[in-house]
Amino acid sequence: MAKDLFHNAVREALQKKGWTITDDPYKIDTKQPKFDYEIDFGAKRFIGAERGTEKIAVEVKSFLRTSIPYEFHAALGQYISYRIALQFQEPEREVVLAMPVFAFDKLSDGLHLIIEQTQLEILVFDPENQSITLWKR
Repeated sequence: MAKDLFHNAVREALQKKGWTITDDPYKIDTKQPKFDYEIDFGAKRFIGAERGTEKIAVEVKSFLRTSIPYEFHAALGQYISYRIALQFQEPEREVVLAMPVFAFDKLSDGLHLIIEQTQLEILVFDPENQSITLWKR
């Protein structure tokens, strides 16, 4: 699997926020024929002694093509597929779509409605500063 252009920037941004990268890539093995995936990476963060850990699987997208809506819809399809497949392996792990701030800022109101309606978890990052600018949960 080829790594996304901003893979390392997102990885660094997560680590700056206290996340530990556990898998690079994170592999989903559903035990179902032809229904296995690789997500860019898995991570966890301790969130309190009594609450255990918070686990995520992060899919990084660059959004470098001319049509941001087209790329968004393709990423949304992947996100939904990963979320469903993850239910077989590790249902407590949340799937997160990482997208650069320049792409997030260009999303239309309709695409923001889709984000809300599908409960899409998005991590918005600044690729130059390797930092997280927004986390929609």
